[in-house]
Amino acid sequence: MRGSNWLEGLLTEEGLDSQIAYSCEFPARPARYAKIGSNIHPRLDSHLKEIGFDRFYTHQAQAIDAALRGEDVVIVTGTNSGKTLCYNVPAMQMMLSEPVARALYLYPTKALAHDQLEKLQEIAPGQDVRSGTYDGDTSPSQKQSIRKLAHIILTNPDMLHIGIMPGHQAWAKFFKSLRLIVIDEMHTYRGVFGSHVGGVLRRLLRLCEWYRSKPQIIACSATIGNPSELFTRLTGRNATVIDDDGSPQGRKTFVFWNPPLQEDQTRLGHNLVTASILTGLAECGVRTMAFCDARISTEMVLRYARKTAKSSGNLDPNKLEAYRAGYTVKERRQIEKALFKGDLLGLAATNAMELGVDVGGLDAVIMNGYPGTAASFWQQAGRAGRGTKDSLAVYVAHDDPLEQFLLREPHRLLESKGESVAVNPFNPIILTDQLICAANERPLSPTELDAMGNGALGVAEDLESTGILEFRNGYFFYPSHDAPAPKVNIRGSGGDSVKLMLNGEELGSMEYWRALEYAHDGAVYLHRDTVYQVKKLDLEARTAQLEQSDANYFTYPTMEGAVQKAIDLQSHPMGPGNMVFGSVVVTSHVTGAQMKAMDGGHLLGEFELDLPAITYNTTSLRLELPFFEHPDDGAGLHGLEHALLAVAPLIAGCDRRDFGSGWYVVCPDTLGPAIYIYDKVPGGVGLSEKLFQDRGALVSAALQLIKGCKCIDGCPGCLMSARCDSRNEFLNKPKTVDFLESLCRKAIS
Repeated sequence: MRGSNWLEGLLTEEGLDSQIAYSCEFPARPARYAKIGSNIHPRLDSHLKEIGFDRFYTHQAQAIDAALRGEDVVIVTGTNSGKTLCYNVPAMQMMLSEPVARALYLYPTKALAHDQLEKLQEIAPGQDVRSGTYDGDTSPSQKQSIRKLAHIILTNPDMLHIGIMPGHQAWAKFFKSLRLIVIDEMHTYRGVFGSHVGGVLRRLLRLCEWYRSKPQIIACSATIGNPSELFTRLTGRNATVIDDDGSPQGRKTFVFWNPPLQEDQTRLGHNLVTASILTGLAECGVRTMAFCDARISTEMVLRYARKTAKSSGNLDPNKLEAYRAGYTVKERRQIEKALFKGDLLGLAATNAMELGVDVGGLDAVIMNGYPGTAASFWQQAGRAGRGTKDSLAVYVAHDDPLEQFLLREPHRLLESKGESVAVNPFNPIILTDQLICAANERPLSPTELDAMGNGALGVAEDLESTGILEFRNGYFFYPSHDAPAPKVNIRGSGGDSVKLMLNGEELGSMEYWRALEYAHDGAVYLHRDTVYQVKKLDLEARTAQLEQSDANYFTYPTMEGAVQKAIDLQSHPMGPGNMVFGSVVVTSHVTGAQMKAMDGGHLLGEFELDLPAITYNTTSLRLELPFFEHPDDGAGLHGLEHALLAVAPLIAGCDRRDFGSGWYVVCPDTLGPAIYIYDKVPGGVGLSEKLFQDRGALVSAALQLIKGCKCIDGCPGCLMSARCDSRNEFLNKPKTVDFLESLCRKAIS
């Protein structure tokens, strides 16, 4: 691969070899094939052979056979393993065998649905099987014809939630004939989004039962630790799991890259390093995608990369682009098209591009920071190198404890088979929203509530007592003509979107909570290499007025928070202390913003903000410790909070931004030292409960994190955190180690 030559050239330059913390090579893997045992419709069999599908990988054959036996199926294999064939072949068989049969394909994004439509139409044997996408980009005239004529409709959970089920009477014929539901990229349905999707799918199956249909379900997922459990959590059903991946794989080189230390002992900015690698690969003609963990990182990488390309003169800067949520539909489609055609050599993107959108043949990927889960790490790495092509995956670590820990222990990623995905459709807040929507679609009987989830009857009765629902003639009714679904944001924890306006036109949008952090007065906003500044955030109007700016810095919010115990649910002794799982009340407040230089990321200044606080109930892990005996114990407690919070995402299998934390020398709830680690989601989605269940692994990993770093007093690679409200003051590494060793030594698992 041409990128290997570029990489070898870099490593011969003085000093750069020290930036490679670890590298390895995964050898190529040949394909394994199997025959389908079931009889395929002659027209479908003939057409598949015509377009080159004359044999099937082992997992494809197993999945197709199971589906044709009528089983619900989950296919769990790697990226580019041909999972779409596992559901397209059974779907075509159904359509040809029963012309009135219909199928509904669900994708997490509109881009993926549009991409998969083309592949579906290639497999369709003639015009007898019609298909179409039905989403927010579909025109009203197209929607009517697709609803009436399409055998297979491709959509997303949002459109199902807002645009299809509330008006199910217009879809009566479709629901009566619905034989198959496909859930693609099932592993993406985690956290709040996944919990809402569990409610949406239960509402869908409830309507199908009303229309006397019982569709089969086929789901596809990246490699995760609990595919069967996740399928059941989302659908209420059990499925046959197919995980014998028979697809071929080219040789893949992994490089774990640690940006160099600077004079102040901080590391060179990860965005600068990512941009340098992206530009270097693109200059060699290596088609590369750089995944970034945040919108601002995506824009910064593009800005740095284009600047480097201009100064070197070896690459047209227009060959580099960015892709993220917040862009207009037109912008996203243009970028997708340019990438697929090969007009772009480098793309900085958020995880919106992690999914299976066909971007053509990528040679390399760069992961600008830990993607949040091991499953995402492998998904992103798998975007390069289709089939038997060689590929390169570079992981650029950030200067924080979790990422430096992964550099020291790369096996935690490279040997991972995927974490378990946490969803909680029975979260009382999420369940409340879903029950209101279900009652609006058709009245709810108490006997139906069992299928909606644990505690659903109690939630419905609470809604009836407050007048949101009415109970008459044995049913819960929604007594309003004002549809509730548009008010329920299934991708967030609540709150409206804030529109970003420039000269009267919408430039993009943000969730309400994100706007408080990144679209406040004076905030800097980057959009496709252009700098804007927020003149005015109007929370009542849900708008932020922007103006173009020449600011040479970006803004980062400073936060304060407080945690208060509500109800303790479970407890267990832990060394000299006690681990408790329960519910808490969290108050989060944006108090100001830091101005950090675009070149280097060093602090230029700060300013205060007067913004409303957000208060919500959630679930939490609490570690209680005995009263302190030494003056340094408080600093050790603070360090213990940092260490546990750093490794918590590895134990729970989630993004680090899914957790919040707090520490108290004298906790008002316990009158003693305590640490809280909580789900940053109203009601919680099971993450802190996972920490409680795996408390031994949590404290063990935290001890490895701290002891594995060679520093004496604590550094950004082990103890210091960019999220610390106290600016990393009042920390004591030796005391932190003492606490962790005590917890590990005396832990009762």
